[in-house]
Amino acid sequence: MIRRRDFITLLGGAAASWASAARAQQSAIPVIGALNAMSAAQWADRTDGFRRGLAEAGFIEGRNVVIESRWADGHLDRMPAMAADLIGRKVAVIFVGGSTPGVRAVIAATRTIPIVFTAGTDPVARGLVASLSQPGGNATGVTVLSTELGQKRLQYLHEVMPTATKIALLVNPNNQAASQEDIETAQSASSRLGLEMIILNGGSDGEIEQAFAAAVRQQAAALLEGSDALFSNRREMIAALSSRHAMPTFSWDRASVESGVLMSYGPNQAEMYRQAGVYVGRILKGEKPGDLPVLQPTKFELAINLKTAKALGLKVPPTLLAIADEVIE
Repeated sequence: MIRRRDFITLLGGAAASWASAARAQQSAIPVIGALNAMSAAQWADRTDGFRRGLAEAGFIEGRNVVIESRWADGHLDRMPAMAADLIGRKVAVIFVGGSTPGVRAVIAATRTIPIVFTAGTDPVARGLVASLSQPGGNATGVTVLSTELGQKRLQYLHEVMPTATKIALLVNPNNQAASQEDIETAQSASSRLGLEMIILNGGSDGEIEQAFAAAVRQQAAALLEGSDALFSNRREMIAALSSRHAMPTFSWDRASVESGVLMSYGPNQAEMYRQAGVYVGRILKGEKPGDLPVLQPTKFELAINLKTAKALGLKVPPTLLAIADEVIE
C-alpha cells in the first residue's frame, strides 16, 4: 500500500520528470528569428508565402519549428536593436524581409547565425554576399535586380501616357541602397525615352505628402514609386494622395493597385517569401547559406486599376490590358 504522502512525492517527481521531458522536447525544436521591415497586417500575404516555403521543406510552425517575429513598422532605425534581440535568443536562422539596411544590420551583428533575406537591391554591389552563385559567408536569399524592372515600369508608363515629358520618382532617403539603385535605373531609362526625371524624397508621411504637392507644382505628368517597402506599407495613403492631386501613380507592388494606385509591375512578393522559406528549411536541415545561390523571382505581375484610369481620364492600351495579370474594373 502506498501512503498518501509517498503518493504525493511520487506524483511530484513524475510531474518534474514530465516537465523536464517537455522542456527537452521543446528545446529540440528550432527557432527562426523573422525580422520584417514593415507591419504584420500589411504583409500577411508575404508571411503566408514564407510559411508555405517552410512547409515545402518539411517545417510546420507550431509543430516542428517556432517563428519569433519582429516588425519594424517602417522604422528601419529599429532593426539593429531587433536583430540584436533575436541574436541574443540564439535562434537557429534569421530571416530578414524587405530591407537592405536590415540585412546589413544582421550581417554586421553576427557572422555565425545563418541569414536568409529578401531584398530589392543588388546584394553583391551592396556587400551583402560575395557573388550571386557563391554567396560565401553566412547569408543568402532572394533579390530583385532592379535595373530591368525599372525599365519595364517606365516602358509601361510611357505606353499609357505617350505624351508625358516629365516624371517624378519618389524614393525613401532613409534607405540609401534601394533609392540609389532606383534613381540610377530611372534616370537611365528615362533618358532613352526622352523623359525628364524629378527626384522627390518621401521618408515619412509628411515627406510623402510634400512630394505629391511638389510633383504637381513642378508639373510632373505622373509619379513613379521607388522599390521601397515603406511605400507598400503606405499604399492607402499614397492612393488617396494620387486621387486628391489627380496624379497617376505607378507602383512596384500589386497590393497598391488594389488600394487605388493606377498600375504596378513587380515580382510576386508572396512567391519571393516562399522561396526564402524553402531556403530557411534547407538550412535547418544542415545546408550552409554560403553554398546556396542567391535566387531571383520567377514571377512578375502587371496590375492595372481601370477605375483609377477612368477617374484620371486615361485610356489604357488594349495591348497592356491583354498582358496584365490583374485588371480591376
